[in-house]
Amino acid sequence: MIPVGITREGAFVLEDDDPAKFPLDAAHLPEVVDNGTRVLWPEPGGDRTLRVVRPDGTLDGLGEIDIVLPILHGPHGEDGTIQGYFDTLEVPYAGGGVLDSALCMDKHFMKIALQAAGIPVAPWVTVRARQWDRDAAAVRSAAAALGLPLFVKPARAGSSVGVSKVESPDELDAALAIAFAEDDKVLIETGVSGREIEVAVLEGADGVRASLPGEIVLTSRGFYDFEGKYLGGDGVDVVCPAELEEAQIAAIQDAGIRAFEAVDGRGLARVDMFLTASGELVVNELNTMPGFTPISMFPKCWVASGLSYGDLISELIEAGLRR
Repeated sequence: MIPVGITREGAFVLEDDDPAKFPLDAAHLPEVVDNGTRVLWPEPGGDRTLRVVRPDGTLDGLGEIDIVLPILHGPHGEDGTIQGYFDTLEVPYAGGGVLDSALCMDKHFMKIALQAAGIPVAPWVTVRARQWDRDAAAVRSAAAALGLPLFVKPARAGSSVGVSKVESPDELDAALAIAFAEDDKVLIETGVSGREIEVAVLEGADGVRASLPGEIVLTSRGFYDFEGKYLGGDGVDVVCPAELEEAQIAAIQDAGIRAFEAVDGRGLARVDMFLTASGELVVNELNTMPGFTPISMFPKCWVASGLSYGDLISELIEAGLRR
């Protein structure tokens, strides 16, 4: 495997094989530093050799590309951009394609696709920055009609960045300011009361299947935020398998697969939903490149379902090669 990093400026650089180089530390999150190398992707229609220009100008071949694992989050990583780039280069890759990645990165259009497939989602309104600037009173009125609590979230940011829980009307303006700092398109969403359930979906040679469901158990944290997801923050437990009845497990797995198919899913996804006290399943979102850290739900649920971490990676690679 050849590790390729992307700097904040967008340069593809050749990394070394030391995984300890990127620890998950709250005080200093991992960052790809420009080391002077430049990775050159193969041209369409030519050979499949990956090349690197060294800092001294030397050009080296690194071998032919079998497949790319785009283990990326956020804009340009899981929004269809890099997937379209690899499609243009005619380079095989694992995971979601252009359409499902773009749909699921934009929470507004993801909800529309799910609704069209008859899958329940939380009520919401979508607000553009210009609407807020032009008529804040109308936005506040639309938000009030959704009730409390509310969640305010950027439409196209991942990992719960810019998300706020609003428990009183006077918190709305500040929450919108936080969300608009990440995106000029923001969702205001009714908070759904229920158990937070996640199920992992995988596209295999024999079709799409879902794992045993897991559960996010909040003990003292207001919601499953960035720190809870990636930094092992206190106040949240990631449990898989969740304690559920057989009928509930089957319904959750079915809902996960239907949501995956509704967005034309490819490769994999983690489907997040709420199980309400009345037994209704409300889909919150799909993540087309879910976390793969040791505390992440996606690999934990597949391991609990009898698929090892290594076999999981193999299945993702095989699905990409089949395409």
